[in-house]
Amino acid sequence: MTNPFFSAPLAALSFLPSASDSTAQTPEPVPAVPVAVFLSSIGVCTTFPDRGQPIDKTVEMIRYCGFRWVRGGIEGLTDDGPTTLETFLTLHRETGVKFNWGLVSGGTDIARLLETGRVLADMGALFAFEGNNEPNNWGVTYGGAKGGGHGNENWVPVACVQRDLYAAVKADPLLREFPVWSISEAGGQLQNTGLQYLVIPEGAGTAMPDGTRYADALNVHNYIYHPAAPAVEDNKTWDAASPGSDCRIDGLYGNHGVTWARKYPGTAPEALERTPRVTTETGTTIGGEVTEEIHGLNLLSLYLAQFRRGWRFTSVYLLRDRTDEGGNQTFGFFAPDYTPRKAAHYLHNLTTILEDSATKDPPRTLSYAVEGRTPTVHDLLLAHSDGTFRLIVWGESVRDAHPVTVRLARPCSSVLIFNPVAGTEPVATLASTAAIPLTMRNRPFILEIRE
Repeated sequence: MTNPFFSAPLAALSFLPSASDSTAQTPEPVPAVPVAVFLSSIGVCTTFPDRGQPIDKTVEMIRYCGFRWVRGGIEGLTDDGPTTLETFLTLHRETGVKFNWGLVSGGTDIARLLETGRVLADMGALFAFEGNNEPNNWGVTYGGAKGGGHGNENWVPVACVQRDLYAAVKADPLLREFPVWSISEAGGQLQNTGLQYLVIPEGAGTAMPDGTRYADALNVHNYIYHPAAPAVEDNKTWDAASPGSDCRIDGLYGNHGVTWARKYPGTAPEALERTPRVTTETGTTIGGEVTEEIHGLNLLSLYLAQFRRGWRFTSVYLLRDRTDEGGNQTFGFFAPDYTPRKAAHYLHNLTTILEDSATKDPPRTLSYAVEGRTPTVHDLLLAHSDGTFRLIVWGESVRDAHPVTVRLARPCSSVLIFNPVAGTEPVATLASTAAIPLTMRNRPFILEIRE
């Protein structure tokens, strides 16, 4: 069975050439990614009826923001509810979202995960499997042994769960085409079981054998605010999405290059940049310097930066603030009373402006340069199925505004300029031009370019 959700390979996209890779002022050809491929990367974590969030309200919020996938799993799932498999199928039928399907926190019931996954696959609602959620925080008991959790030096049970999950999916004739994502927070290992790799390489010296296969893609929870990067600052989401050692948060490198807890070596930086990767949790709370406006702008640029820097799928925590637990509960696109925050409005505008479902466009290029670019200005070129390009240029400067000009190799027939922070209608229209002036600060512009 093929997996149609993966119209583009589950692989790093950061190798794509872009105007952002050079300071050259001469327009150069840049390949475009189908709009629908970018939109399919936009996911969210949410609660369900077992945690007090009715399915009809969940449908309403998912539709408004335009999410294409939801992080799901068997935690809290029962046959008689309030959250059942039918809950997920209803959400799929009503919104079109697909699910990655995980063991979630402390889960080890691989047989049940696959059994329920087959039902989702039959309905076209499944697109990936996920290993344990943060086993450094929520340990497992597997084969009679406890693994992971706070202070537990034994991580072999965690590794065995992931190994067996991968083997079970790949042995299943219906499910074998679906990718398996790794555990999250592999950097928290207190024993070197090799979970920082997709496949343990020869001579790694880990507690699990060389050649042990764990996953098809690495899964990281790269929350953008971190004790090592606590401030509202320039390039907040761009830096958090970095695959390299320059990333100050618990990012790709800190989990799979050199692990953050015990500094176990993993994949070399040059190979890590090309390794398939996803994010099943990221985001930020509102509080202190992070106002509702900053929260909204951060989450908008987060999806753009993640995709541009090679993350095929990104799920933000959280759709709506949790009401069944304490702690910092201001992560949500929606407040507890279901009122949309600015983040929800901004994302609604972005997905509405870009709306597209076709994913089979032939390869296309547009020759352009961004003149006057600063390190906080980034771009992503998309191709819409209506024949236009959608060039997204965004800034991540906290205070300073920077004038730039998008310079095309030849005049286009028209350009519509959208600002998703302002709404869904064009804020400017240009005709027969090769120069598009913009003032960049901390929000995106979407240029609909018709050649």
